[in-house]
Amino acid sequence: MDIDKAIRKGSMYAIIPARAGSKGVKNKNIRCVKGYPLLAYAIAAAKQCDKVSRILVSTDSEEYAKIARYYGAETPFLRPAEYAADNSPDIQFMEHAIGWLYENEGVLPEFFMHLRPTSPLRKKDIVDKACELMMNDPEATSLRSAHKQVFPPYKMFYAGDDGYYTCFNEGMTPDEANNPRQDFKQVYVPDGYVDILRTSFIAKNHLMHGTKVIAYTIDKSVDVDAKEDLEYLEFYMEKNRSELYEYLMSRYKTLEEME
Repeated sequence: MDIDKAIRKGSMYAIIPARAGSKGVKNKNIRCVKGYPLLAYAIAAAKQCDKVSRILVSTDSEEYAKIARYYGAETPFLRPAEYAADNSPDIQFMEHAIGWLYENEGVLPEFFMHLRPTSPLRKKDIVDKACELMMNDPEATSLRSAHKQVFPPYKMFYAGDDGYYTCFNEGMTPDEANNPRQDFKQVYVPDGYVDILRTSFIAKNHLMHGTKVIAYTIDKSVDVDAKEDLEYLEFYMEKNRSELYEYLMSRYKTLEEME
């Protein structure tokens, strides 16, 4: 693969992973909030970004693909089942997408914007800034959004087979772990709000993020991991403005109206 010749400098595609086999919340990626599937919110976020020239959805489901196409994404391929298992790492669907584009089109973007459907409260200015930071840093291997972790993990313990606590940080004693949280370094939690990936780095190193990852700190947002998160989102969006919901409502039918 002559990756360097295939890449178009300055270009960015959005890629949205949406496998059908979620166990925690069945069909999570197409579960609806205010009538629109989570997948549609991710597509809308990509559509609002001026830097994104194409929106691809990587799914193993023709049903999901049909929904993605209605809301404005492309589904030029279906993800193979072996890359859509519960334990499939993200690098598999990324390398599959890059390989398919190279073999079938011969052109690749310099960057991929990785948007998970489970973060439906994205805002345009936050996504746009992520693009700007990554595109202006030639040394960065990727960008990852993250929010501050209030409770330091250094204060945590796990229970050993002998029935005694061991510090999460094995170089620490229980008394040291009991120090005020202000004594510990600030920790950040990757949240899936927006990641920007460098195509050439993935293709050459078979890694998603690398070691020079831009730390993009944002406020904590809702990420859907359980049914309760969907219920909270319905409540939240009744009380607060949502850019993405307004965008979808002004342009598209709800999932129920589609059917």
